[in-house]
Amino acid sequence: MKQTDLIIWDEAPMIHKHAFEALDRSLKDVLKGVNCDSSRHPFGGKVVVFGGDFRQILPVIQNGSRSDIVNASLCSSHLWSNCKVLRLTKNMWLTVGCNPSDFEEASRFANWLLEVGEGTLGGDNDGNSVIEIPDDILIGDSSDPVSKLIDFVYPALLDNFNDISYFQERAILAPLNEVVQDINDRFLTFFPREEVEYLSSDSMGNSDTVGPGFDQALHSPDFLNGLKLSGMPNHKLVLKVGVPVMLLRNIDQKNGLCNGTRLQVIQCGRRFIEVKVISGTNIGHRTYLTRSTLTPADKKLSFKLKRRQFPIAVCFAMTINKS
Repeated sequence: MKQTDLIIWDEAPMIHKHAFEALDRSLKDVLKGVNCDSSRHPFGGKVVVFGGDFRQILPVIQNGSRSDIVNASLCSSHLWSNCKVLRLTKNMWLTVGCNPSDFEEASRFANWLLEVGEGTLGGDNDGNSVIEIPDDILIGDSSDPVSKLIDFVYPALLDNFNDISYFQERAILAPLNEVVQDINDRFLTFFPREEVEYLSSDSMGNSDTVGPGFDQALHSPDFLNGLKLSGMPNHKLVLKVGVPVMLLRNIDQKNGLCNGTRLQVIQCGRRFIEVKVISGTNIGHRTYLTRSTLTPADKKLSFKLKRRQFPIAVCFAMTINKS
């Protein structure tokens, strides 16, 4: 840390302000032996660059109000007064590499997204506003909008599912895990291959991991199997050859098997799954996945759940926080 010249912290708006303040105190303690003035400068005098967008997800405060969330953000920290704000003006995701014929349309869409994020659409408002969605991004079929969305995002699915770039470039974002499950179940019916079902082995932790007065007899295996938690595979995992899946844990970072890596199922064995990497830095690499014991990070649970299952989830559709 003493030899560090620059620290870059990405997605800073999503982190609680206490994390930045802890780093500030730690650097001051580490560097006070090198520079006696370090305690008077933010982060001990080191240059720290925070990347991110406050229009996106702010720190998650369970059961917190709007004021609780704002108060936990970086801009509410005493360090914020020492920050210099630099604004990016070009949407690299939409405009770089885009065809000249589509550049004007992409730029118009990028400006519309910025106006939504800034809250300038819909006239003056106090935080709630009615925004008119452009017709070219609306689903016209109101009888079955989900099927219409599937046809739009995944055209000619059976003709292209062997093409790696086909799944790299598209995904359906949904706000809730229930919606994701419904869309993924629909997609599975489109594939001609036979379904393979994998069931997890669920159990609770030792008695010392639960609170006082906890009765383990009330939590049957059926209850544990029915728990659907964020960041955890479901008890029943249904797969077919060719289906895209997403890793839910870091397995082998050197070979690109990280949380969020997208894979494609090549073979479904009884005790293993062969997959091919279709995103990240090791595209085309094949590997085998086995069951592993997973524990959720949800603090609402009054006990420690242990689920032995393949650490993947079908990802035709995914929640917004996994985009």
